[in-house]
Amino acid sequence: MKRWRGVLLPALSLGCLVACATAPVRDTAVPTTSTAVPAPSRALALRESWLKERHGLLLDMMRRHGVAMWVVVNEEFHDDPLTAWVAPPLPYAGNRDVFVFVDAGDAGLQKVALTGYATEAVARFFTAPPVERKQAEALAELDARYHPRTIALAMDGRRGVTRSLTHDSYKWLVEALGPTAEARFVSAAPLIEEYLDTRLPGEFAPYRDLVVLTESLVKRALSNEVVVPGKTTVGDVRRWLYDALFEARVSTWFQPDLRVQRQGMKGGFSRGFLAVADEAVVIQRGDLLHVDFGVTALGLSTDWQKMAYVLKDGEQDAPEGLKRALANTQALQDALMLRASRPGRSSADVYDATMAEMKERSIEAKVYSHPLGAQGHGLGASIDFRSASRTEAPRVLRKGSYLAVELNTVTPVPEWGGQQVAVMQEDPAYLTDEGWRFFVPRQDAFYLIH
Repeated sequence: MKRWRGVLLPALSLGCLVACATAPVRDTAVPTTSTAVPAPSRALALRESWLKERHGLLLDMMRRHGVAMWVVVNEEFHDDPLTAWVAPPLPYAGNRDVFVFVDAGDAGLQKVALTGYATEAVARFFTAPPVERKQAEALAELDARYHPRTIALAMDGRRGVTRSLTHDSYKWLVEALGPTAEARFVSAAPLIEEYLDTRLPGEFAPYRDLVVLTESLVKRALSNEVVVPGKTTVGDVRRWLYDALFEARVSTWFQPDLRVQRQGMKGGFSRGFLAVADEAVVIQRGDLLHVDFGVTALGLSTDWQKMAYVLKDGEQDAPEGLKRALANTQALQDALMLRASRPGRSSADVYDATMAEMKERSIEAKVYSHPLGAQGHGLGASIDFRSASRTEAPRVLRKGSYLAVELNTVTPVPEWGGQQVAVMQEDPAYLTDEGWRFFVPRQDAFYLIH
């Protein structure tokens, strides 16, 4: 057993995870990996322990961003994505649930839940008026008591979670608080970004275990356990991954995608990226396969891309030209992670330095790395061609943040008649004073399918 902040949970050691997730299974059966994440009741206790710690960081964040009151509104059948991060991650079935955070000066952070019904889990984190009290009246009373100079709402942001307040909830807030309060409404986007991009020490080990699980499932999907050359289709592999998610008691935040590169293939690129393969494509000997896959559990998400080569008859390894293509992508990883990135540096500057090194080495490269953790495409400092445009204020790298190091290189392969081959990789990493570090070792060689 393992204890996280006083909560007993099933052991999630890396050794146990790998053993459970890679045990031999006949045909294309999926692994039984129910020990990869704790049971739902224990997972809730773990996430509530994180919530208590996260609330302890909130007042300083609010003051840094000039937020005197933060209001999160959750609607029936239309959950706000912030709710599970500001309140216990429960099913909320009320017509409208409101969570209010107030900077009360010397009295500190005041947290009030206007749910209209009593919930013991919520009461551990928030005070609440009597259930008979109307929500609008209770909210107006809070405003009158503290008269916050700014009331931050999830609106006017560039990403979904920073603009999640609905039109009807906005109107309800105006009616409850009055036109003088509306003049104090501000965007909560900067606060939301820091709040969701801040990783907690207690999240590290469970997240690493999720990355190990992600790797294990992908290795199995891109192996002879699932792939029979000349028979297995792209759709077969995708469906195996869906079933594996269910058996592992995790979910995903996007559809697993596969890409196939084949000698003599024409027109495989779309908008500069390798196009996703149709489900009917049959995997053949000599194919270079790519998978894009991630898991979600405990409110955290992984993102993972790896590649496999299907051996031709008589081959024992991938052609040297393909190996050199993978080495180019590893060189790109090293440039971004080890040399260009440091806490406090602008993501735009990191991108520029990485691409300058690739130009000097005559490697054709693309970088489109993004924050990771609370969401698969998280908030924070992305390192990509968009950040380099500097159309927005530069974002600096924050120590401890998680990043999906997502990138590719394109290399001519002699064995394929000089055909351009893309080698794409994506790995979760965390930022240290010396740069980014992978949660698990990167792919040093193609997975081989016999």
